[in-house]
Amino acid sequence: MSIKQKKIGFKIILISSLFIPLFEVFIIIGFNSNQLIKKWIMVLLIVILFLLIVGLIIGLKLFYDNYASNKRKIKKWLKNLLIIFMVIYILGCTSFVVLLYGPYKGFKEWLITTAMKTMNHQYLCKWFYSEDDINEVMNENYIIESDESTNVNLIKKHKFKYKKDSYKNEYEEAILDVEDDIKYKIIELEVNGCNGYLAVVYDPSLVKLAVTKGIGYSGQYVTTMTYENNGIIGINGGGFYDPNYNSAGGTPLGITISDGKIITNGEYGTNNQGGGIIGFTNNDEFVLLKNTTANEAIEMGVRDAVSWGPFLIVNGEKSFIKGNGGWGYAARTAIGQRADGIVLLLVIDSNATRTKGADMVDLTEIMYNYGAINAANLDGGTSSVMVMPKDIAKSKYNAKCNDIKDDYFCAINDPIDGGLSHRTRAIADAWIVLDK
Repeated sequence: MSIKQKKIGFKIILISSLFIPLFEVFIIIGFNSNQLIKKWIMVLLIVILFLLIVGLIIGLKLFYDNYASNKRKIKKWLKNLLIIFMVIYILGCTSFVVLLYGPYKGFKEWLITTAMKTMNHQYLCKWFYSEDDINEVMNENYIIESDESTNVNLIKKHKFKYKKDSYKNEYEEAILDVEDDIKYKIIELEVNGCNGYLAVVYDPSLVKLAVTKGIGYSGQYVTTMTYENNGIIGINGGGFYDPNYNSAGGTPLGITISDGKIITNGEYGTNNQGGGIIGFTNNDEFVLLKNTTANEAIEMGVRDAVSWGPFLIVNGEKSFIKGNGGWGYAARTAIGQRADGIVLLLVIDSNATRTKGADMVDLTEIMYNYGAINAANLDGGTSSVMVMPKDIAKSKYNAKCNDIKDDYFCAINDPIDGGLSHRTRAIADAWIVLDK
């Protein structure tokens, strides 16, 4: 083995060892958040990482073969190897610091907006950034909702026609190209690398609000509420009090109305989420109401409602969203209605590290593309779930049905709780589609 080969081997080891951890950092980020690193860049990074690993193996062999007959030099080689690993460690730490405070602002924006709106993970950004830094980012990512409430005159229920000869676009075709006796259909989506499910409900009178039997002290699973209320589909509803992030989910935030009766009329807005009352009237019109009391809502004919937000679309006009809307990326749930009365129920998954999912821009665009003239964000994160009977969930949507122990219903999406287990949690209320 020549001196030249020895030097070549050492250089290969040094270069590979220096760059492998750097590429690993960016690949990990890319797998967890494809909003930050595009797919084609990910492929390139993986190819380069593979070549670096191959180079490291070749370099080690060249280096070892040259020194195998000399123990003293082997000890020196081991010393050099230790130095290399120290360099790797330092480089890894430096790369992380560069991500946090370097010139690229995408990572900083993603971390702050996602952490600040999940509430129970705010520490993830407060560890690294000052209040001024956080405020600066949040001031560049926000949503401005319409000051208007829903104009019900824009809703013309049951004015749609199934199986038309032509459609305006692919979204209208996906909604209307169905048999006229169908109650609902599920449109499967992919949003930022995560699964999404859009339930299209053709009769708005079937959409009702179910409330936990343990109101005020204990929530229920959406599977349970859907089954007990003779439903065929269920999604999570509005927000609820969660002190120390370990509550039983039994106390809804703000105003809750079910079957024309006021269930709760409490505090609202603790998370600065915007919005207001989200509900349906006795005429099956989906309404979004700002600055409205519970009694005023009842007088307006609201039969079922929760409190949450932000409002995404009001009277056909999308909210103004700057950046990602200030909510970052997470599992999301949204509800809306088209002008023809069709109701849209949307659930989008996240990943275990909560770095993928949907932001407010994604929710708004999906609901708008599929024709919603009024739409609002519902509670998200661990609460985001869409359930249906187990046999249908398994046969049509390959649901694993391992989220909770329920004999009849299960989630068709993949909710992930705070312990990173693939299951949902007990909550205060749920929007269900009745089987009648």
